[in-house]
Amino acid sequence: MTIKKEFKSELESLHKSLIEVNDWMYENPELAFEEFETSKYLVNYIKKYDPEVMYPTHGLDTAFEVTFGKDGPLVVLCVEYDALPEIGHACGHNIIATCSIGAGLGLRNLVDKLGIRVKLLGTPAEEGGGGKIILLDNGAFEDAKCSMMIHPGPYDVANPTFSTIQQYKVEFFGKDAHAAGAPEEGINALDAQIQLFVNASTYRQQMLRTDRMHGVIKDGGFKPNIIPSYTSSEWYLRSLNEDGLNKLEQDFLNFVNGAAIATKCKSDVTSPDFRYQEILNNKTMFELFMENCNEIGRDMPLQDPAQLGLGSTDMGNISFAMPSIHPMLAIDSGDAVNHQPEFASATIEAGGHKAIFDGAYGMGATIIDLAEKNLWDKL
Repeated sequence: MTIKKEFKSELESLHKSLIEVNDWMYENPELAFEEFETSKYLVNYIKKYDPEVMYPTHGLDTAFEVTFGKDGPLVVLCVEYDALPEIGHACGHNIIATCSIGAGLGLRNLVDKLGIRVKLLGTPAEEGGGGKIILLDNGAFEDAKCSMMIHPGPYDVANPTFSTIQQYKVEFFGKDAHAAGAPEEGINALDAQIQLFVNASTYRQQMLRTDRMHGVIKDGGFKPNIIPSYTSSEWYLRSLNEDGLNKLEQDFLNFVNGAAIATKCKSDVTSPDFRYQEILNNKTMFELFMENCNEIGRDMPLQDPAQLGLGSTDMGNISFAMPSIHPMLAIDSGDAVNHQPEFASATIEAGGHKAIFDGAYGMGATIIDLAEKNLWDKL
């Protein structure tokens, strides 16, 4: 029996329990850096097969790691598990986690034959917080030859486009006053936020189709008869690369300054989160992933011609540090797309369950190819 057949047989034996893990995560979503029950659940599941799990690790309370194999090139499989506010696992991190865990556990008894090491790395806080960036800085990816993960979506694509992103907090400071009795005494910080949104909306007509500028008001005042002296908003700016984001950022700062001048408010702009870089998918790796998915009946187009993705991920920063892939796998979500409740529901249906097996197989078989064909220097 070939090593790939051994791996596939092992993965088939794991699939039912991986589905149970996936569905439990759907029922028990937790936010970034708060994944205490989830990380504990995943660690306990992995410990059934290997007790040597380090938890917590590398300075993050909800991070974990376990490495299969003692010698040889190291591959890191990223395990995501944070959810979104209100809509739970609408980005499908339950599928991401179970795919990576499935690939790692499926290879655990084969690594010595292959002469490699495979690390399962629990990476918190992808949905804001930059968990992978912190882990990278703290040495969790040290000595790795490459890294990989998959991401569920409404379509299959081996080399998806993911953009660089920066988060901004915009605060305006004005002066309270009675909105009816003495409006001339006030300086309206809410008007400043509204003007900022008008500026951004006006700009979108001329904005590059691959750029994004979107925000929400977090603090907008207390009562209609009190002119707000303080407001805040949260913004995401995205572009295809660092240069594009720098240009977009300068325009955005001009919009903030313009809104402040128009309303006589003071403004403050901060960036409370890490800058996520765009994805650099490794050609050798994603071509192998495509071939291996084709072997099990999943056709993986190279790219999404409509560039519908344009999401962002801290996996982009990992892809700048080492060869990496981040393919998208369809889960038969119908008209639903990522970050919709209907997409979350699809993660526990047949299409989502199939993606767990296919994604795990695609990654595991790709690792086998890298080892058997000794392609490490070609990455």
